[in-house]
Amino acid sequence: MVTLTDQPSPELLRPGVKKPVQETLLTPRFYTTDFDKIANMVLSSHEEEILAALEELRADYNRNHFIRDESFEQSWDHFDEKTRSIFIDFLERSCTSEFSGFLLFKELSRRLRDRSPILAEAFHLLARDEARHAGFINKSMVDFGLCLDLKYLTQKRTYTFFPPEWVIYTVYLSEKIGYWRYILVYRHLEKHPEHNIYPLFKYFESWCQDENRHGDFFKALLRSQKSLWKTWQSRLWSRFFLLTVFVTHSLTTLERSDFYEMIGLDAHQYNRDVIRNTNETSLRAFPEVLDTNHPQFFTRLEACAAANEHLKAIATNGNPKVIQFFQKIPWIINIVWHMALIFFTKPVDAEALRAEVH
Repeated sequence: MVTLTDQPSPELLRPGVKKPVQETLLTPRFYTTDFDKIANMVLSSHEEEILAALEELRADYNRNHFIRDESFEQSWDHFDEKTRSIFIDFLERSCTSEFSGFLLFKELSRRLRDRSPILAEAFHLLARDEARHAGFINKSMVDFGLCLDLKYLTQKRTYTFFPPEWVIYTVYLSEKIGYWRYILVYRHLEKHPEHNIYPLFKYFESWCQDENRHGDFFKALLRSQKSLWKTWQSRLWSRFFLLTVFVTHSLTTLERSDFYEMIGLDAHQYNRDVIRNTNETSLRAFPEVLDTNHPQFFTRLEACAAANEHLKAIATNGNPKVIQFFQKIPWIINIVWHMALIFFTKPVDAEALRAEVH
């Protein structure tokens, strides 16, 4: 356990409570949206599928899952400082991401209670799950002498406005990519238990099914709105959000390759496996998906990640801000260029595949 002195660390809000990481484009964000527009959504075209997804949420399969067992009851002093720092970073970002979902779903449920009871109940149950996830991760941080002040996060974090359409696209993707992130780590550690450094990972198999059910609900919601899949604009938006999610995942995963190395995973291969599976899953919801089999697809994503490392180095090189700005321009152009090449590569037509008889 970390020893707390009388002089609080600049990393702490107060003894034992970690100061949130500085907000950047890659840190988990908090969102708000147009609640009236969501309340007025007509769900009739896919009401049966939405109700089926709601019934899965009501079943609450993981009601007794998030209970810490005796494997947590030990000292973690054997973690060296580097391992401890890497692991706390993983826990903090995971907790913040889950808590962000809780706040959005809770507010949606509250605002829709008297106007769209089906959606209000679904968002209430989604918030229930996200709260459990965030709380369980935060308890893991306590094992290392720290925790996040979730009330402080609620009050101090910047909230980004997303239109409802963007919320549906991005939450669907975040839940499905979350499923693949969790299940691939779980399967790896199941085969290689010598790399399982902490008990949290053994909870991932059932945990990731929450992510999967959440994604299924948002898939039904997306398909109930023809404007989200049956227009030329929806095809462009689908590719755009897949691209931004995959670029962000590549940047954050390769930036934290030390964490994956710590649990015996190759960050590059893990990133590729997560993205391929998420893209394949998205065929069920989106009108178009990206061509992850294109020979340059992952090369371009990894070029974006390499450019991001140069941007980080420039930000800490000690030069005046104006010089840093001009130093960053070529690398920003590099990222935008590679993203544009991916975006304009011929996509996979999911609607055409959906019409095929297998």
